[in-house]
Amino acid sequence: MLAFTSAQLEAWMVALLWPAARVLAMVSIAPLFGHASIPVRVKVGLGLLLSMAIAPGLPPLPTVAPFSGEGFVVLLQQMLIGLAIGFTMRLVFAAFEMAGELAALTMGLSFATFFDPLSRTQASTVTQMFSWLAMMVFVSSNLHLALLAALADSFHTLPISALPMGTGPFRTVALMGGTIFATGLQLALPILAALLVTNLALGILNKAAPQLNLFGIGFPITLGVGFVMISLVLPYLTEPLLRAMQQGLTAPIFS
Repeated sequence: MLAFTSAQLEAWMVALLWPAARVLAMVSIAPLFGHASIPVRVKVGLGLLLSMAIAPGLPPLPTVAPFSGEGFVVLLQQMLIGLAIGFTMRLVFAAFEMAGELAALTMGLSFATFFDPLSRTQASTVTQMFSWLAMMVFVSSNLHLALLAALADSFHTLPISALPMGTGPFRTVALMGGTIFATGLQLALPILAALLVTNLALGILNKAAPQLNLFGIGFPITLGVGFVMISLVLPYLTEPLLRAMQQGLTAPIFS
């Protein structure tokens, strides 16, 4: 008859519980894995499967009871690390979505909004197009696999420990929030510049011919120029988007 001690049961439990907390937290927020169209059961199953694959190669775990106060702190720390890893990559997608939002606002399409399942908010049509483009680049470049590999490596660079964790990685994530505005503006800058010139030309035309119905022709012109600029710029957006995603994977939170 097999017999197990309470210490053995606790050791087996923490060998899966603490890694699963970090993996499930990352899966819940990371692009592609955390998409709203994926059922919760699939996310939980994927997280547990990844945890069982990662658990055998983990460094020695701290000898802490999982249901003690110290064990709860360790569990909370793993969840925060997983959320930080997923949020780091999510910032790159947010920057690309901001570029689409700026383009739509300047074109006059900010009123054409639909529910975006990725961000779970109302987003313009241009923003959704940019978001899906970013997702296709993310998957076609196998960066979703690179994200899982970085998650597995994080258990060695940021091992599970009962010691309090420094604020350095989380401060890095907070500072990376600035990339949303900087990268988003850089990506949308060609479209914004062309539309600015178009609006200036329409303003001069309105001064030269006041009897001209500017409101009747202004919207179709800005809309047409915006679509033309998007079609010209889209082939060149893949490279900066891929570079931004790779920079997100090499953030200090991963190393």
